Amino acid sequence: MSDSLRSEAIRAAALDLFTERGYEATTMADIGSAVGVRGPSLYKHVSSKQGLLVQIIRSTMEDLLAAHRAAVATTDDWAERLRRATETHVRYHARHRREAFVGTRELRSLVEPHRAEVLAQRAEYEACFRDLITAGVDAGRFRVASVRLASYAILDLGMGVAVWFREDGEITEEAVAWEYGEIALRIVGANVAR
Repeated sequence: MSDSLRSEAIRAAALDLFTERGYEATTMADIGSAVGVRGPSLYKHVSSKQGLLVQIIRSTMEDLLAAHRAAVATTDDWAERLRRATETHVRYHARHRREAFVGTRELRSLVEPHRAEVLAQRAEYEACFRDLITAGVDAGRFRVASVRLASYAILDLGMGVAVWFREDGEITEEAVAWEYGEIALRIVGANVAR
């Protein structure tokens, strides 16, 4: 197995174990055992358990930020931007439930300076939605009493999907994304012609 494939297998095993057992209850020996790598050989591929956690949470936030930017870049219409951003947010959480779970639950396990870096990424992501809603309000397309509260409500939509959505469930990812896009528009009081 190549080094890059081995590193990816180690990351995937850590994600599985952090999801099932939690960060604190998972040891490097557990991770190594899951991929058939023992002792010092594991450290040829990863720096530490903390390094794995940082990698998982940081890459999740980077992926969310990149997906958001791509979603809103293709239209100038504020309502459509919000719909696309929300649908992208919901789809990501439906497809990456374990990453979302670990990113939320294990934030407490990050040590500095990693915790501050991830919190800054999370604040940047929330600001993407807040700025989008503010611009829609300024353009007369949205009506909200609190832009921040509206952005939090929309973010909670996706995070909730990570808890209950299943690929083999009765509701498809596409249906959830579309409906949650509609809910986001209602949250901001969008003035959208239907």
